[in-house]
Amino acid sequence: MSNDAKTTDASPAAQPASCKIGAGPHAAAAGPAGKQPAPPCTLVIFGAGGDLTKRLLTPSLYNLTVDGLLDDGMQIIGVNHGERETKAWLADLGQSLQQFAADKASEAYTGTVDEKAWQWLSSRMEYMAGEFDSDDVYEALRQRIDTTPHANAIFYLAVGARFFRPIVERLGKHGLLKEDDAENGEGKRGFRRLVIEKPFGTDLASARDLNAHILRFAQESQVYRIDHFLGKDTVQSILAVRFANAMFEPIWRREYIDSVQITAAETLGVEGRGKFYELTGAFRDMVPNHLFQLLAMVALEPPTSFDAEAVRDKKAELFDALVPLTPEDVVFGQYERGDAGVGYREERDVARDSTTETYAAARVFIDNWRWAGVPFYLRTGKRMSTKLTEIAVQLKRVPFLMFRDTPVEALTPNVFTLRIDPSQGTRFDFNVKVPGPTMQIGKVRSAFNYNDFFTERANVGYETLLYDCMLGDETLFQRADSIESSWCAVDRVLHPEGGALPVHGYPAGSSGPKEADEMLARDGRAWRPLSNDDNSHHE
Repeated sequence: MSNDAKTTDASPAAQPASCKIGAGPHAAAAGPAGKQPAPPCTLVIFGAGGDLTKRLLTPSLYNLTVDGLLDDGMQIIGVNHGERETKAWLADLGQSLQQFAADKASEAYTGTVDEKAWQWLSSRMEYMAGEFDSDDVYEALRQRIDTTPHANAIFYLAVGARFFRPIVERLGKHGLLKEDDAENGEGKRGFRRLVIEKPFGTDLASARDLNAHILRFAQESQVYRIDHFLGKDTVQSILAVRFANAMFEPIWRREYIDSVQITAAETLGVEGRGKFYELTGAFRDMVPNHLFQLLAMVALEPPTSFDAEAVRDKKAELFDALVPLTPEDVVFGQYERGDAGVGYREERDVARDSTTETYAAARVFIDNWRWAGVPFYLRTGKRMSTKLTEIAVQLKRVPFLMFRDTPVEALTPNVFTLRIDPSQGTRFDFNVKVPGPTMQIGKVRSAFNYNDFFTERANVGYETLLYDCMLGDETLFQRADSIESSWCAVDRVLHPEGGALPVHGYPAGSSGPKEADEMLARDGRAWRPLSNDDNSHHE
């Protein structure tokens, strides 16, 4: 593909001259083309002293500031346990931001921090000490928010799941989630929105209970259940690749596709999160949310538009069509001491006889007209050989008969791969004739890398989600019915009738347990090798 496309196909459409873009410190330098600043609001972050706020939310807010997408009326209140001065809190966040910006391996890497942008953002941030179950905290928040000119507020629950219920309940009881009274100068109280992190429940029953509890105090339209995988540009681009190109959609169905593999592999272990992981495990942590969301982007039917409800309706249909998994459809694994490090049971805050899985593989079927009979193989694991998130769509093999009298022994199946992390782009494996007098087939690859055509931007995955929440766009957020359908599809695995599922060992730094390989072998298939090398050829 020629790099001439950089100045044509990849160029954003021109904006009308009257389009005002930008706010804050970079108002004169427009933000991303076609994007208006979000409306003014007060963002309340519960868990302001936690890792999520430091590592993801603050860098994302900073990147939105640099892009000129936050309004001058933006205010951020961080609520957390323990007395602390705002100045000390900001110093801690600023130091972390500097470290992330200088780390080339970080998704927040920019080289340096724009001090003007950080000053603009930090001047709008305030720390509020208080317990999450203290009525005084919510009364203070109510007085602060109701007296702002806009009265718009977003409540972000960057806290452990045990705090979801008490925080939502107190927000409701103190009137902080009401949108239809206490009129301000514009004739209506500002919007009130609630952002809830995963894990949203631990199984079907707990998810239903949590949904019911939240909807006692807020409307469904106010609830933004967040999955940071959907904030990644390459995940969102799956829909663009599918529906903006005539070459894909006609073959995106069971008549042409043999199978789909979705991989989310990490080289890191639990990294000090043993207490969380012991209660959660790889399956709950990744499969019913992250991997199912990737599956939905690949498999959903074409929506009539990119309107939030149109897209979410199609996702809901897809999750309803999932065939419930059985224990035979799943393999669990746990990393053991190997060349890449210690075993899981040697990690801090992990029981020495732990049976918690750090690897999960699943075979999923979708019972609808498009996908019936096509297996979707999902796998995720820690301490694996390669850091890799990708979706590989394998087409059915073509007839071999015409090559029977040639030196050709086999034809490599065509595979279309969407690469999400750490590299971003697409690749397509196909067959060509090797130059020479005889018919010999060679395997080749056509690849597209985002960084070859688009300017690389710092993006930790939360920028789009925060911005969309401020705009009231729910497209990338999960609805209650989809959450419950996802848990329903895996409930028999979480509560197996025959007792706990076996957990198989695999060496740290490997590709997972052999039992996962055997699951695919029984279907006459094999996992794609874990590799980030775009020049490598996969069998």
